[in-house]
Amino acid sequence: MRLRDRLRISPARQRRLTRLMQIVLVGLLFIGLERGSTGIIVNASVALAVSYLPALLEREYDLPMDAGLTLWITSAIFLHALGTVGLPGASENFYRNVPWWDHLTHALSSSVVAATGYTVTRAIEEHSDAVSLPPRFMFVFILLFVLAFGVFWEVLEFALAEIALALGTTSVLTQYGLEDTLLDLVFDTIGGIIVAVWGTAHLTDITGALTERLDERRSRS
Repeated sequence: MRLRDRLRISPARQRRLTRLMQIVLVGLLFIGLERGSTGIIVNASVALAVSYLPALLEREYDLPMDAGLTLWITSAIFLHALGTVGLPGASENFYRNVPWWDHLTHALSSSVVAATGYTVTRAIEEHSDAVSLPPRFMFVFILLFVLAFGVFWEVLEFALAEIALALGTTSVLTQYGLEDTLLDLVFDTIGGIIVAVWGTAHLTDITGALTERLDERRSRS
């Protein structure tokens, strides 16, 4: 049984939650415009665009992006964007004021990254007779994939911070030091483990659909 079934969250309620977060993201975008904050504007805009990606994949590629998957993805990018804003009237955002906020967003975001890596890799394995990945190797692969992406993200944060410093502007992404970077990678790993152990059951439908798309493409070529 899937987690959403255990929690008895209906697909209709999941879609409403997703829509609510999209509306809030629009509000965050206007907050960024009112404050003149490039970081808030960019993060809210990217989050809003990504929240519509599942619907695009379903419409254009016929991938079964159900309400649960859409909510999963939207929650990750929504909490990240919300963290850059904070409470109204507060001098600092959630990333600075709430010690565990960064850990939460990294774990949730890395779970989405892990799910993406698993889905694509599993689909390629089922599509190609030349690729065979034992379950234990798949577990290790998911963790390595998440860690590689996590390192890339930390390097990107550092690079953007240095560029912003050189230009005298505010960085879109903020890095808080070496200790924070190491903790980020720890929680990235936790997100990957969650997907590797419990999350793959939620990805069966989309993995099968992606495999079918690959098979159809091969048959046409």
